[in-house]
Amino acid sequence: MASKLMVITSHEAENQTEHVLRQAYELLEQTLKPPFSLAIPNSEEYLQLNRAIVYGVLCEPHLAKTHIKHLHAIVTDGYQLFVGMLIKVVDELFVKLFDSAKIQLIWVCKEMIDVSAVGFHDMLVCLLRQIIGGDFSDGNLWLCFEVLNVISTKWDCLLEAEPMILTSTLYTYLRLLADHCRLIPNPKLESLKRLEIEFCVRMLKEKFHLCLKIGRDLIRLLQDLVHVPEIRAIWKDLIFNPGEFKAPEFSDISQLYCTRTSSRYFLLRITPEMEAQLRFLLTHVKLGSQKRHQTWFTKKFLCGPDRETVISDIVRFVCCGHHPPNEIIRSEVIPRWAVVGWLLKSCTKNYVEANVKLALFYDWLFFDDKVDNIMNIEPAFLLMVNSIPGYVDMTHTLLEFLFLLVDNYDVERNDLIVKGVSLSFKTIVQRGVIHSLDVLFSCAALSPFLKERLVSFLSGRKLEVDKGLNSSGLTHQSATPLGSQSSFDLGTPTPSPERQPLYSKKGGSVGKLSDASVLTSDRSATYLQIDTMENLVQKFEEAFKTSNKICLKTFEGLLSFFIDLDNQRSGCVSTHLEVLSSNITKLLELKGYKLFPPLEFAQDDPDYDDEIASPTAVIIRFFIFSQHQRMQEMLLFWARNGFPVGARLLSYASRLAYEEHMANCSVYEMIADKSVRGSKSKLNLFCFHVDGFHTFLDAKREHCHEMTSRSSEMDKIPISKLVNSAIAAYRCFISNKISICSKEVDTPLSKLLYSDIISCSRWERKNLKNLFCSVFCHLSDLSVGEEDLIRLVVDQLDHNHLLEIQFEISLKKFSIFGTNSETISNIIKSSLNWGCMQQHKVWGLIRSEFAVSKVQVEKIIMNFFCSGAELDENTSSIAVGGLLTLCSSCAPTPELVGTIMSLPNIAFQNFAGAVLATWTASNASMLFDSLAVFSEKLGSNTEVIANKDGIMINHSALLWLLDYFSAHGLSDVDVLSNFSRNVSCKDARR
Repeated sequence: MASKLMVITSHEAENQTEHVLRQAYELLEQTLKPPFSLAIPNSEEYLQLNRAIVYGVLCEPHLAKTHIKHLHAIVTDGYQLFVGMLIKVVDELFVKLFDSAKIQLIWVCKEMIDVSAVGFHDMLVCLLRQIIGGDFSDGNLWLCFEVLNVISTKWDCLLEAEPMILTSTLYTYLRLLADHCRLIPNPKLESLKRLEIEFCVRMLKEKFHLCLKIGRDLIRLLQDLVHVPEIRAIWKDLIFNPGEFKAPEFSDISQLYCTRTSSRYFLLRITPEMEAQLRFLLTHVKLGSQKRHQTWFTKKFLCGPDRETVISDIVRFVCCGHHPPNEIIRSEVIPRWAVVGWLLKSCTKNYVEANVKLALFYDWLFFDDKVDNIMNIEPAFLLMVNSIPGYVDMTHTLLEFLFLLVDNYDVERNDLIVKGVSLSFKTIVQRGVIHSLDVLFSCAALSPFLKERLVSFLSGRKLEVDKGLNSSGLTHQSATPLGSQSSFDLGTPTPSPERQPLYSKKGGSVGKLSDASVLTSDRSATYLQIDTMENLVQKFEEAFKTSNKICLKTFEGLLSFFIDLDNQRSGCVSTHLEVLSSNITKLLELKGYKLFPPLEFAQDDPDYDDEIASPTAVIIRFFIFSQHQRMQEMLLFWARNGFPVGARLLSYASRLAYEEHMANCSVYEMIADKSVRGSKSKLNLFCFHVDGFHTFLDAKREHCHEMTSRSSEMDKIPISKLVNSAIAAYRCFISNKISICSKEVDTPLSKLLYSDIISCSRWERKNLKNLFCSVFCHLSDLSVGEEDLIRLVVDQLDHNHLLEIQFEISLKKFSIFGTNSETISNIIKSSLNWGCMQQHKVWGLIRSEFAVSKVQVEKIIMNFFCSGAELDENTSSIAVGGLLTLCSSCAPTPELVGTIMSLPNIAFQNFAGAVLATWTASNASMLFDSLAVFSEKLGSNTEVIANKDGIMINHSALLWLLDYFSAHGLSDVDVLSNFSRNVSCKDARR
């Protein structure tokens, strides 16, 4: 009998667990039906019955309740054997189970919770482990939702029987929520994210005493979620108001820091299959022979757009969940540090790499030799040491990251962190992991600054150096210091990290800026420029103490200086562009502002406009004015790290275009007209952009020593040119975005535009009608005739907004469908599968556009009715109705009348007659003139349009003509004589 439980391909060996369960079911199938035997089974019979019932419950949903009743009747061990078999099924077979069996697993899990079965919490843990991080497939999201739904609905029961399963669930879903929130808003994810947030918030608020059991990694997970409003509120209480949690044993976050996280939590975020492969790699594979195993592991578990986020979970497992015995450590088996190095090199996104480094060093920050295991900190140190000298860049970047954490992770509790890291170094030497730290100090390739910093750190001295840019490459998703404020323009700035050598990551390798081969005789001039920029970064940080306006002005100065660095040294400067971008991102996040946020999440204040006075707006505006290559590279860096840069650029440019349409004057006039500038009209962004343009011009004049008045010709640039510049900046950005993404080389620009519009459409504060109008007007080559975009228009806009678009089309402001009849015909055919409301909306747009365009309606009609595909009367009725209305509004030209008269006699047979009837009422004279032309063509082209039975003239059109002329006193013969003699009587009377 074929398996009803799992998918087994022809080349696979039979699974032993599935075979045993199926064999027991086949043997006892008849005994599983009522009436059940009253005999008490012996141990072997009991085992077989449990196996058979497990198979029956999972494979026969319609009989599942009967099987469970049978189990209740025979159970003698508190369901321990039954649950153990279910756990084995989940661990070994889950990936290959049929969907129906997975659904049954969730159902039977609820049943076991209800009866407090022995080991049910282990089954829940097994299901939690089957949820794959970074996997957004429907099956994985379904499991994610169902398991959390079970735990949420069984809250009271679990709290009473197995409260620790709730902490395991919290750990799992805090980690998953970080991945889910990182995606562009997705309707499929919204309900799941809401359920995840509700559960996590409930746990943290109501059962914080249980949450404390997780230990320090709870903080690490919460850091990734401070941008979620509900979590941010908890974060503030955690830092500033710990009494809010009503946990007597908790008075300060440092208590969590000092609590080691149990290794069982790290197992939650790697699947059993992943764990088995990692343990095999770390216990059986020799160093030097690991490449093919690592390649297989990467293809199996890390390939996918977002799958590499699981690397931080793997690193935590390798460091804290797998401690090899001495015989393995002394053998030739690949050591843990080498696996961690490989995983770090596998990171393609900066924020992933930063989170992996944090996972690697996290126990260093709070190390206590009385509580923590030295094996947890060993991989990071051995990776630094063993990377010398061959991979000294790895040593550099890890040491720099560690010092960055020491300086910035939690400035309020810096003493605790300094103590933890110092004790880590000391314990590593004392326990003989390495004989001394001379291996670092004696390395000629190691930066002298890092050596000095390490000496000062270990001796307890403060290294006095200038403040400046850090070199960590930290991105927006990396560790968030605990003292951060929730508002962009409020709060005392966190001290910047001590200045360190600048490094840049390119292609996974780290290049040192101070390399002797790069520096020339004018190296001091280069350093002077970099020092000036670093001073600006420091000023920008200090500006947070002052007003928002001053802060933004300082930020603008920083950007201006960066793009104006000496071009002769641009190669040196550009190498640390990512470092600058990362530091800008991090510095803003410290103050509660995230660059390029979705508009509805920009600020809590509903009157706040993130497109007007914000760091994001400054960056966009500066890029539009300068369109400098360095600004372009910064934007691409942020885009690669998941920021919706393109969507925000498009939103800004489209809004500017709309407000330019409202203003309709020159820049000079706009500046001079105080009443317009002072009014609270709909020109807020426009005024902001114009003011910024003049500020930009003034800065350029000052730089070039060309001080001229604002009445110069340069000031009188038409507003339309500013709008065109904004549109050109957006087009430039998406063009470069394609060129740097090898996977998207063949992606047309229209697809990137559509993706950005999708992002904008999810922003509640975005006026989509204005967006669509601007896109069709200014980006017509990327939007006109694009089916996906047209469908989005009718999906997203209400009737009143569509009516306004119809007005714009009628005024010839723009086109939506274009003039290519083939493209329009394809859109009409595709629309047959749309919803009724969407079809009605699109036909309203078609009629408005065709009324003022030169599209040949006759070609559209002929393509529709003569496509060769059979028209369904249900799915095509709205389109045919649209064509009927369209024809009624068109003049009966000879070409159009000829098309109507020649339509095939298929579905909607009265269409042609109905069209002729409407023309009779509206333009009878032209209709009959066109019919006469059609008749003449029939007489002169019979060899083309005739067949053995006569001319193919539409039946309903001919019958309508017969009825019409009969009503006006003409006979059938008179009517037919007006057409060709080749028209058969058969056709005429049919």
